[in-house]
Amino acid sequence: MATLVFVVSAAFIAYTLFGYPLLLSLLARRRRTPLVRADTPRTVSVLLPVHNGERFLAAKLDSILALDYPPELVEVLVLDDASEDRTGEIAREYVPRGVRVFTLPRGGKAQALNYGLTEARGEILFLTDVRQQLSPNALRALNACFAHSRVGAVSGELVILDGATQAEVNVGLYWKYEKWIRGQLSAIDSVPGCTGCIYALRRELAKPLPPGCLNDDMYLPLQAFLAGYRVLLEPAAKAFDYPTALESEFRRKVRTLAGNYQLVGFLPQLLGPRNRMWIHFISHKMARLVLPFALLALLLAAPFLPAPWAWWATASQVAFYLLALLDLALPERWVLKRLTSPVRTFVVLMAASFRAAGILVRPKGEYWVPTIVRPPAP
Repeated sequence: MATLVFVVSAAFIAYTLFGYPLLLSLLARRRRTPLVRADTPRTVSVLLPVHNGERFLAAKLDSILALDYPPELVEVLVLDDASEDRTGEIAREYVPRGVRVFTLPRGGKAQALNYGLTEARGEILFLTDVRQQLSPNALRALNACFAHSRVGAVSGELVILDGATQAEVNVGLYWKYEKWIRGQLSAIDSVPGCTGCIYALRRELAKPLPPGCLNDDMYLPLQAFLAGYRVLLEPAAKAFDYPTALESEFRRKVRTLAGNYQLVGFLPQLLGPRNRMWIHFISHKMARLVLPFALLALLLAAPFLPAPWAWWATASQVAFYLLALLDLALPERWVLKRLTSPVRTFVVLMAASFRAAGILVRPKGEYWVPTIVRPPAP
């Protein structure tokens, strides 16, 4: 029995980490779907939900107002989710420049966006977050993708600025890997969600978010996808974010992965024949939720394998996790850090996935926590 558990777990881990990316790469080469783009301006409503964002709000609004897009076609809605700092005051300073400010009772991001959906008047909704700066061409690049009538939503690309520590660098590398996955999916058909700080969708396809929804950037685009539209990644539209510490990334991943569990409850059809990319959704999203449990099963089954496999399988796994612990004690500039830090990053992300499963027994847990970033030194 232990041998069967070990082999099945190892095969699942190998497929999730290596087999599926290889399969995806081959499929993207064979099934690449061409995309028509056209610079046809459309009316746009920018939805900017914010809670206690005084540190970033002025720079973000300046970034939005500086977009290379006809200003008469853009309306900006600041959705102030009962901020307790100077967010509302700063936002109102931009009212003379056409920004509409709504001060809402505390209800979370989903409720703020739902209010924004009722107030938006543009053909295209452009959703963004307060912290990330936008490239001047971001909105124009996103809008160009809607030239194809079957494109329902378009995600921009998040660029993580260079980190100062090895852990921050590793988080950035993980995000580059994730963007590669999304790029291949977009080439085949659709990504299973967008990047929350920079994405756009047709207003007529937007449906109200369920209360407490953690992943608006998946729920809203997937509504378009399930209606038969494509959801694309447009690398030319960029948002720039500061590097995050591994501890902060852990909390963020707990929220987004818990949101994946939640999403299946909201949209169970994702696991059935209505999802034309079901194999990708299961291999990309659902497999990552199972991955930490497969790693745990691999570790627990190893000592019960036949000799000498038991010793080798157990020792190699213990050594792997000891490298993650060793990373905590190593000075930042040590050469060995290049080995231990990626291992620790992987382990922390797996721990986040394990922790996210708590939403199954504690659905109303506190998953929204502030993301702590380290702005680059001047």
